[in-house]
Amino acid sequence: MWGYEVKADRMTGLVAGVDVGGTFTDLVIFDPESGAVRLAKVPTTLENQAFGVLAALDQAGADLAHVDLIVHGTTTTTNAVLERKLARTGLITTEGFRDVLELGRRTRPQPYGMTGRFTPVIPRDLRLEVPERMDARGRVLTALDEAAVARAVSALRDAGCESLVIHFLHSYANPAHELRAAEIAASLWPNRYITCGHALLSESREYERGVTAAVNAAVQPLLERYVGRLADELKAKGYARDLLVMNGNGGMVSSRAVAREAVKTVMSGPASGVMAAVYTGRRAGINNLITYDMGGTSTDVAMIRAGRAPVSNEIEVEYAMPIHVPMVDVRTVGAGGGSIARVDQGGMLRVGPESAGSNPGPICYGRGGLRPTISDANILLGRLSPERFGHALDQVRAAYADQIGAPLGLGAERAAEAVLTLGNIHMAGAIRMVSISVGADPRDFALFAFGGAGPLHACALARELSIPRVLIPARPGITNALGCVVADLRHDFVRTLNRPLDGADMDAVAAIFAGQETEGRRLIADEGIVVTDVRAEYSVDMQFIGQTHLLRVPLPDGRPTRDALQQAFERAYFERFKVELATIRPALVNLNLSVIGRRPEIDLTRLIDPAGRRGAVTDAQTGVRQVWFGGWVDTPVYWRDHLPGDARLVGPAIIEQMDTTIVIEPGDRMETDGEGNLIVTVGG
Repeated sequence: MWGYEVKADRMTGLVAGVDVGGTFTDLVIFDPESGAVRLAKVPTTLENQAFGVLAALDQAGADLAHVDLIVHGTTTTTNAVLERKLARTGLITTEGFRDVLELGRRTRPQPYGMTGRFTPVIPRDLRLEVPERMDARGRVLTALDEAAVARAVSALRDAGCESLVIHFLHSYANPAHELRAAEIAASLWPNRYITCGHALLSESREYERGVTAAVNAAVQPLLERYVGRLADELKAKGYARDLLVMNGNGGMVSSRAVAREAVKTVMSGPASGVMAAVYTGRRAGINNLITYDMGGTSTDVAMIRAGRAPVSNEIEVEYAMPIHVPMVDVRTVGAGGGSIARVDQGGMLRVGPESAGSNPGPICYGRGGLRPTISDANILLGRLSPERFGHALDQVRAAYADQIGAPLGLGAERAAEAVLTLGNIHMAGAIRMVSISVGADPRDFALFAFGGAGPLHACALARELSIPRVLIPARPGITNALGCVVADLRHDFVRTLNRPLDGADMDAVAAIFAGQETEGRRLIADEGIVVTDVRAEYSVDMQFIGQTHLLRVPLPDGRPTRDALQQAFERAYFERFKVELATIRPALVNLNLSVIGRRPEIDLTRLIDPAGRRGAVTDAQTGVRQVWFGGWVDTPVYWRDHLPGDARLVGPAIIEQMDTTIVIEPGDRMETDGEGNLIVTVGG
């Protein structure tokens, strides 16, 4: 067993969280004994993310021999999927079903029109069929042709495939054929990258289960090589513990086992930010949050209700890419600080999704960027410090005047204002998508703004959406790294029943839940990470017979009665759709269980050193500069680390800190809380 120690429900030994984003790699190191905090932010090294991780540790002056735990949020698998830079993968499936991965659900890339592109994870020539067949009850209709399996495995191996998927029809009901095929493959395949569809996702729907298995196989080698290299580099520098990797469900897993279910890391980076928001909001007494993470490349949005992370197993990361393992439900739009602004051939202003990234980056970085971005607009309008980025101010103004202003008949400042407005519209749309689309009113939430660029736009977005409050954590720019440190251990289980409720065996339901909980508790114990509590959260997915969409229904325990399920589902359906369908029978589709190991609390008040605080707000003011709010306005500028613990001010104001800049719009009221957060009341 390994891990850090716990004394009186708190940790001892240094704990580090590191998150790799599209532009920057962020690091936070906590010393639970002294309360000291060390931070680092370095450019992401896209060619090998491990270099950026090591550079961040070096910048923080970390002595790895004295670090007891490192938790890592990675975008390795996310980028591989979105950019289709995947390992060569082969598929063996039921005779007649090789095209399931392409047929999908007969949707289109664009809602209107007949054009679009779709590239399946596994090309058709690497998808082979073998005779076998189960029915939906798990009864054998056609015996497995073992000789055909051996021939298919050999053919895919000889075709240069590195990974293998075995995906048979109705294997969720009876996995015997998949298990036997995997045994045959193991004797012929040159490595251990063999994925069985039922092992990852024991639910119906062949398309979704097949895509999930295919993605898992296609990213397994990439993730294992990356994590292995990083673990070796850390060990060489004195780190003697295991490296933990964030999963997309908001939990974490040992680097030694992460590649086995590599697909679960696809939302690793965004998940860590949501977990930090849950943790920060709970300590601040604000449990209903819309998280808004704006980085250099994209913006991620999620909705937290009653202090719970929004975990779903119905996520589609892009068109025709459903990954149905439990993951934090985060929606992404291509609008970040590096999003490039342009005027298209039709004379329309466009912002994103193309990004300047970290190299060359926006013009204001001074690294050779020539195309105007959202960050450049913030520089031009005085929202970002001219002292930090002003060396390129004339070049930024010229780019906006020539590339944006001239085609639109605007001056440079008005052109930059238009870019910010359009970027905010894109981000507001993402927030509406996660709130209004599921029947929630944004006015019932606070906006949790983080990421390097989030606090620049948060107050304007809140006003656009009528969100009454904005919560800005102590270190917005490293919140994803903080999420790696505070996240709990978590294991999720899904089991398909797909039975009419009135015909379901409720004793069998209770037995399945009990088995899942036992397995989850065993896995948490095997992690070797000290936890203060382990709890189980139960839910079911249900639908009315004849409908296709599922509703998640939470349960108080693992022994529900039939009547209780009926009432809970009807209540959930009415809350979602405001319709009662009393004459239609419901079906019990999936049983879901999450086993969560609560880790010891971490004191966040030291993220900003209390010793640096001044006695009055005026003592934290560093100057006054002109900022554009529809026109130039003299605006006081403050250094956040110097604000007193009971600070209050009324906008307009600019608050700067190491990792971000915060814009308080005119008329908004800001105050600090006991946790070091800024609470902004929009419109006063």
